[in-house]
Amino acid sequence: MKIEKINDNKIRCTLTSADLAERNLKLSELAYGTEKARSLFQDMMLEANQQFGFNVDNAPLMVEAVPVAPDSIVLIITRVEDPQELDTRFAKFAPSGDDTDGPEPVQYSGADDIIDLFHKLCDVKNKAQEIAKKASQKENEKEPAASEEKNVDLVRTFHFSTLDDVISSAKALNQYFTGSNSLYKNRADANYQLVLHQSGCKPEEFNKVCNILSEYGRQESFSLAAEAFLLEHGNAMVKENALQELASL
Repeated sequence: MKIEKINDNKIRCTLTSADLAERNLKLSELAYGTEKARSLFQDMMLEANQQFGFNVDNAPLMVEAVPVAPDSIVLIITRVEDPQELDTRFAKFAPSGDDTDGPEPVQYSGADDIIDLFHKLCDVKNKAQEIAKKASQKENEKEPAASEEKNVDLVRTFHFSTLDDVISSAKALNQYFTGSNSLYKNRADANYQLVLHQSGCKPEEFNKVCNILSEYGRQESFSLAAEAFLLEHGNAMVKENALQELASL
């Protein structure tokens, strides 16, 4: 519990979950246990008196509560010398209005209302935990989808009329693609067939590679069965890293 003096009639007290733990108290107990809340408040006043000579002397107190974290709150405690300064609107929570900018400070007209203060803090904590739980659930839902995306290995094939076209496409990529790719020569029409795998490459990057290759060759439909046939009967010129090797020529 940290207490700071602002002026002769005002102090600032920072109360954290560690302070509650030292007293074997839970936030929910403070929200619903009047005696415990009063005891804690009295300890705060006693320490403020010992450190700064902040003496209440039965004077009215105005407490401004600012939740700064789910388990932390700042109390601005003001000793009101003129009771007329107290505004009855501080006896209860002010209308929330537009709360998009965060929690507004809540003010009270006496120490007895400290219970409501902790009740509000408890609500803030529960809301924060609920938001964190929902965010965690969303992340868990995304992880399987991301994992499945990584396990997908797309395969594309391109036909080239000449070997020079293949070399030109490889130089255009300039080692940008590092995945598995093999070059075959078609015995029937003497054309060249390049088969490349996504190999963990990001979808947008693999799409970019295919777009560049399409400028030099012709993309055609392909299947795993067709690749198996090429592996067994095709005339393989460069296996696994054809584009990488041709780019260095």
